[in-house]
This record gives sequence, C-alpha cells and structure tokens, in this order.
Amino acid sequence: MEPATLLTIKEIGQENISKEGAEPNLKWILYFHEVDKGLVLNSTNGQIIAKIAGSDESDDWADVQIVLYHDPNVSFGGKLVGGIRVRAPKSAAGKPMLKPHRGNNRPVLANEDEDSSVPF
Repeated sequence: MEPATLLTIKEIGQENISKEGAEPNLKWILYFHEVDKGLVLNSTNGQIIAKIAGSDESDDWADVQIVLYHDPNVSFGGKLVGGIRVRAPKSAAGKPMLKPHRGNNRPVLANEDEDSSVPF
C-alpha cells in the first residue's frame, strides 16, 4: 500500500478470522472496489468512517470514499506498534470532502464535533 491510498467502500461483512480448529473470532471486514484484500475494522476506524459517511449504519457506507494511511502512533496492548488509520479524502483545496447525511442532506465533516449548535 502507498503512504496514503484513496479507496471506495464496496461492502462490509462479518467473518471468522480465527485459525482452523480454534474458537470462532468474528470481526467486521471492509471490502473495497479497488483491491481484493479486506480490512479488519477496529472501533476507532469504524467511528471515523461513520462520521465520514454521515451515518452510524454500516449499510450506508457503500460507495463512500476513504483514505487509508499508516499511522506510527497506533498502540496495541500499551505499546506503539503502528497501524492503518482512515481519514476523509481532501478536495483540491486541501479541505476534507463533505458527504451529505442521508437523513437530512446536511453535510458532515470527518472531524465535526457532536454539538453542532455552536455557530462557528
């Protein structure tokens, strides 16, 4: 994978990722139009994608574009191990692209705060 890769979500599904003979370990996997390999979805990336897509419902994520990149500051088990993170694609102007929220057609920024009553 390049330093940052723009991908379009094809679908999300749940799969058993445990080794053969081991107890089942079901995880959510994102699949993309551009590549065959799926991405195991962790909580942080799932929350970011929900903001980008403007919906907590993963069924609404199809055809949403995201950027995958390596973040060396990802920790696991209390240690910095690095990992894949997601962000919204940037427009030519360098600002995050907006996607209308399916419920009310209100654009949602990838880093928008929950309290949208603040006028600035």
